[in-house]
Amino acid sequence: MALNPRHNVVVSNTNLEGLLCMKGGKGEASYASNSQAQASHFRSVLHLLRETLDRVHLTSPELPFVVVDLGCSSGDNTINTIDVIVQHITKRYESSGCELPEFSAFFSDLPSNDFNTLFQLLPPMFAKSSMEECLAANSHRSYFAAGVPGSFHRRLFPAKSVNFFHSAFSLHWISQVPESVMDKRSTAYNKGRVFIHGANETTASAYKKQYQADLAGFMRARSTEMKKGGSMFLVCLGRTSVDPTDQGGAGLLFGTHFQDAWDDLVQEGLISGEKRDSFNIPVYAASLQDFREVVEADGSFVIDRLELFKGGSPLVVNRPDDATDVGRALANSCRSVAGVLVDAHIGDKLSEELFMRVERRGTSHAKELLEQLQFFHIVASLSYA
Repeated sequence: MALNPRHNVVVSNTNLEGLLCMKGGKGEASYASNSQAQASHFRSVLHLLRETLDRVHLTSPELPFVVVDLGCSSGDNTINTIDVIVQHITKRYESSGCELPEFSAFFSDLPSNDFNTLFQLLPPMFAKSSMEECLAANSHRSYFAAGVPGSFHRRLFPAKSVNFFHSAFSLHWISQVPESVMDKRSTAYNKGRVFIHGANETTASAYKKQYQADLAGFMRARSTEMKKGGSMFLVCLGRTSVDPTDQGGAGLLFGTHFQDAWDDLVQEGLISGEKRDSFNIPVYAASLQDFREVVEADGSFVIDRLELFKGGSPLVVNRPDDATDVGRALANSCRSVAGVLVDAHIGDKLSEELFMRVERRGTSHAKELLEQLQFFHIVASLSYA
């Protein structure tokens, strides 16, 4: 547990779900302003999404075709994804000579997500009665939209109600930091670190166990909610190493300069070592085997495709030859995904100090970051068995 100095609130695993979110709004360090890399990575697997959509059973037009984006966050990416899905399914209905159904799209994330920014970005619904006219209208959406707050590790929708689930860059977030990792008496205690990259084997094993338990819960929930003939397309952080203490790109993002910035605060006497040690990033970059074991044990879905793709760098760098721009991009990237957790743990003022140090360290290692910071993603196409 950690005491939040701003509000005297204990931040623990019990309320992580109510706190965790990407940084909202549209500012420089917001997720909306730092998710271009995710958009680029998504475009590189777009053909696999369409391949998955081709397997979805086309249901009666008398019922709406229901699409869900799990872990939608608050930027343009989720809206663009829903557009691609609806347009592709529409073409399939048209090519088969079937009447078009109405489309419903649900944007789902944790309650703390910035749904306000998301809905402000959402194009207006075309004010015509027929779906054909809606689909023909540029800059308008052709689906009914709603937000669904809640954890995707549990049930979110009625049984047999969803045709297609999509989730990108979200499933690597675990529901909680394992209790043993926070327990000073445990061999899994992650002393001196804020992430599992480079940690001991016991710590990594605790993270893996939590990840697989969470993924199993995700699979159980989706198998209940999905209609017969439905499919899922999932993208999440992965790793090439069989060693879970080597978290690859996630390790370089959170286990080097971000880690060193925490150490700076300790060495400068701004926070205690115990304060640092009680903070851990709840992310696990899985191997293909980690993922496959859970899906096969659940047994509800057929694995149509399961691959590891090189996704590139998460940094949004406008001037690669400018080291300060690279450093700023590193700080913004870390802050856009972990800033809310850091703010809650040490307060706004010390959070600002932390990310200033991340930026300085990133500036000093700009060339290395540009050459080495690369993410790999697990891409899974699953059909409801």
